[in-house]
Amino acid sequence: MRRLVICLSLLLGAGDCLAEFSGNVAVEAVTFPEEAQFEDQFDENVTLSFEPRWEGDWNDGDDQWSVELFMRADNKDAQREHADIRELLWLHFDGDNEWRVGINTMFWGVTESQHLVDVINQTDAVESIDGEEKLGQPMIHLKRYQDWGVLDFLLLPGFRERTFHAKEGRLRADPVVDTDQAEYESSAGQQHVDYAFRFSQTYQDLDLGLSWFDGTSRDPLFLTGSDANGDVVLIPFYEQMTQIGIDAQLFYLDWTWRLELIHRRSSSAIRDAFIYGFEYTFFGVLDSSSDIGAIVEYSYDNRPEEQRGVFDRDVFVGARFALNDAQSTEVLTGLLVDIEKYSRNFRVEASRRVGDSWKATLEVQVFSNVALDDPLRALANDNYLLLEMAYYF
Repeated sequence: MRRLVICLSLLLGAGDCLAEFSGNVAVEAVTFPEEAQFEDQFDENVTLSFEPRWEGDWNDGDDQWSVELFMRADNKDAQREHADIRELLWLHFDGDNEWRVGINTMFWGVTESQHLVDVINQTDAVESIDGEEKLGQPMIHLKRYQDWGVLDFLLLPGFRERTFHAKEGRLRADPVVDTDQAEYESSAGQQHVDYAFRFSQTYQDLDLGLSWFDGTSRDPLFLTGSDANGDVVLIPFYEQMTQIGIDAQLFYLDWTWRLELIHRRSSSAIRDAFIYGFEYTFFGVLDSSSDIGAIVEYSYDNRPEEQRGVFDRDVFVGARFALNDAQSTEVLTGLLVDIEKYSRNFRVEASRRVGDSWKATLEVQVFSNVALDDPLRALANDNYLLLEMAYYF
């Protein structure tokens, strides 16, 4: 992708480039072929998003700064029209230490179908249903490098509530979630200060991570209530929790074995959950430059059935296609099956670079045989086809 670079040194009279500006503007079109399950929901929609990024450095590179924003315009789903600071960060290098202060988005985890150990950032649920998109999190983050491993210490002041679709939006909950009535177990509410720690190290072919988190759960429980009009709504309740996590990735020949495991304690439940599986890669298929990875993962959650999410007793089978061509064409397909309720979710995610500055993304989600008591029930009629064209600068 081409990148527009703006050198502030031209204005300041300095010799080096002090800042760079980049980002993308994207048009997203989505259509839902089936009739909506709930009244006033739309069948298709076109939205516009803008994601600018500024970054620069000083002090011979020992200090860096970055700003990344995200904005989406949506005239049909009021909750999806939003803006967020994904990153507003100062990074300082001091020997074996890295300091990050501000707002940041970071990721923990190794598995494909879900990420149990990823608890730092809140999910931006109106942007994707797979939990991959995150809201920026205020933090003070110290990363310390040692010969025997990497240590991450995080102080997290300020809590971000999860986003949810509006009543007229597709992929919404049933009943709709009323974020204006959100409740907290802690009397500090959104001002509660959370703490996290992670140790990570590579032992030859094994990548290992051990993490600990204490603070406000990013996954809300839902209470039944009513709004100002007397309609039944779900009220998110954010409880306090402590979580210990393990993530591991082992590389052996053409195999990649993955594991994520958590033990979480809160006032509502003691949760033990894990996801493990493998990816086997076929390199140079049919003497071409293309690679195909076969993915199999199993998820387990020991909580009572009424508290489980989508991933409780599920098998994910998928394939990753990488053409390794000049256009960076990639395709990921997957089928998630609940082995108790037999609900199924099939998805396709594909992307391809077009020219020097454009990228096309295609996404398909199909929900089938959804059981009446499955968390996916509200999405039973929300099969969709999404196409995005993004211009990168």
